[in-house]
Amino acid sequence: MMEEYASEVHRNVAKHGFHMTYVARDDAPSFCYTTGIFRTFSIPEIFISSLPPNLSHELVTQYVARFSHSTPPVNVRIGAAKERFDYFLVPVLPNRLQNFVLASYQFYNDEPFDCLQLIYPDTSLRFPHEDGYDYDQEILGEYASE
Repeated sequence: MMEEYASEVHRNVAKHGFHMTYVARDDAPSFCYTTGIFRTFSIPEIFISSLPPNLSHELVTQYVARFSHSTPPVNVRIGAAKERFDYFLVPVLPNRLQNFVLASYQFYNDEPFDCLQLIYPDTSLRFPHEDGYDYDQEILGEYASE
């Protein structure tokens, strides 16, 4: 089973430039992450907590389109272009990822790779550092908003 999934990851990276893994959990927020963006586009992989798969895929596709020829800004509010809302990209240390991005660790083997977490607002457009924020988003990154 793991070999089949690893093959699927490699096929998607070869075909689309990245693969997205979505993990549904009952006891904690669901999450998704990318594999292959770092190798294909030379920008960090993306981790997203608590958003549905279709919206997550849309955000990842827009991230690649927007930053594949530049360096993504970190820890600053990024104004929506084609995205539905502003967001932050925050660095995630490898030791925080080890229990989450298993397909990426297998794909990169011993090669280091960078990863950013996309931090988004709640339905009232408030961010985690703002009073009244109300969304169950697991934050792994070094979130230091400006």
